[in-house]
Amino acid sequence: MGTFTVRATIWNPVNPGNKVELELIVDTGATYTVIPAVLLRQLGVNPIRTIRLRLADNSVIERPLGETGIEVEGYRASATPVVFGSEGVSLLGSVTMEQLGLAPDPVLKKLRPTEALLMPLLRLKQNNTST
Repeated sequence: MGTFTVRATIWNPVNPGNKVELELIVDTGATYTVIPAVLLRQLGVNPIRTIRLRLADNSVIERPLGETGIEVEGYRASATPVVFGSEGVSLLGSVTMEQLGLAPDPVLKKLRPTEALLMPLLRLKQNNTST
């Protein structure tokens, strides 16, 4: 799949007035969204824990993880996990795409809305409680 970028707005969920627009590379191989650490610190976003990440070359690194609000193409999440990344690395990861209900279309090189999945077992339980 070729790469493409999307325009996003991110903000500090504790202080939503601290926000910035940026380009993110859509990366289905990345679990989490990655934002340069310098930018996250400017927004006042604090790490909540450190996570281990496996890279494409199979090496493992540790990076701080925090949360930001995000909006992409009119789809919004009040808080999504973000990795404090290196300068110049801005990726839209799969967790955020799932939160937003978006999936990449590799042919058209754009994000498309998707249907969310719900466990069928929930439907069975709901039907059983109504009888």
